[in-house]
Amino acid sequence: MTPLDQARALLREFPVVDGHNDLPWALREQVAYDLGARDIAGDQGAHLHTDLPRLREGGVGAQYWSVYVRSDLPDAVPATLEQIDCVTRLIERYPAELAPALTAADMEAARAAGRIASLMGAEGGHSIANSLGTLRGLYALGVRYMTLTHNDNVDWADSATDEPRAGGLTAFGREVVREMNRLGMLVDLSHVAATTMRDALDTTSAPVIFSHSSSRAVCDHPRNIPDDVLERLPANGGMAMVTFVPKFVLQAAVDWTAAADDNMRAHGLHHLDTSEAGMKVHREFEERHPRPVATVSTVADHLDHMREVAGIDHLGIGGDYDGTAFTPDGLNDVSGYPNLIAELLDRGWSKPDLAKLTWQNAVRVLGAAEDVAREERAARPASHATIESLDG
Repeated sequence: MTPLDQARALLREFPVVDGHNDLPWALREQVAYDLGARDIAGDQGAHLHTDLPRLREGGVGAQYWSVYVRSDLPDAVPATLEQIDCVTRLIERYPAELAPALTAADMEAARAAGRIASLMGAEGGHSIANSLGTLRGLYALGVRYMTLTHNDNVDWADSATDEPRAGGLTAFGREVVREMNRLGMLVDLSHVAATTMRDALDTTSAPVIFSHSSSRAVCDHPRNIPDDVLERLPANGGMAMVTFVPKFVLQAAVDWTAAADDNMRAHGLHHLDTSEAGMKVHREFEERHPRPVATVSTVADHLDHMREVAGIDHLGIGGDYDGTAFTPDGLNDVSGYPNLIAELLDRGWSKPDLAKLTWQNAVRVLGAAEDVAREERAARPASHATIESLDG
């Protein structure tokens, strides 16, 4: 059996739980949520990284669908609700393939039934508009993690890619974390400043996740996780889900991406625009300035280092498909996960370790957050705090 054959066999038993996929936003941008215009039951390779046949080919058994909205939208809350509606309609449209999942038990039940457990994660605290009631509303609608920031600061937390303002978390930010613990919503520390990571770890009573982040020691980008934070994951019980985005995993891609983003803005486009028009501008830039290419090995280098620092019990995968213009060679779309597993087998990773990476760690972490929530709800009521009462 080749390593690739072994990888596919392993994924049939322990499929990938992917921490972050931006298909709902791509459907908004490309077809205004017309699911018939991008029928993912068939090949959508010309438009998307994601469709059902390629999810199956990639050995995906559970997906956190991101209900991301841009932080510069004036109406982030209704836009987030539209994203949730999109995921709900996808699950309803493809019931034989996608199973709604809210709990670790739901994930295991979906795996047993041969369906893809479909969970939701909100990306950016701007989606709650400084309201704990809105946070609880998102949880009631099925959201099971929230990334505290996206690329911009929120009023109560600093982002990795904005000018520091809060110095990490404010008092209200810490209350957001505590309320997420009480609900059973995972605190996601991708995108946040290192100060925010540390403050959240100091505050939380439940495991945290990084839904799509890699190692800062391997690629020095502020979106990645410093070693001192990775070292804290065993005590916390949380996990870091390595991402595939070239500009976060390959040092040579960092400067190139900055120039490509400037080019997008010069054309009047948001630098994260993955619409047809945005991708045309990207392709034209790439023709003039060939981009550095990440590979499966590049991503495996991050996992090797992260395992050394945090341990195998605290790693996972969060590809960020359909949320990035470019992907590594061999990880071009959601069908590529077996290539990564084969690379890790070649590097001596054991099958039990790979089972933890792909499936077991993610299920354990969500279950642990549920356990904490049961204790917290028994001990205290929902918080009625406001940002004005805590931060002034």
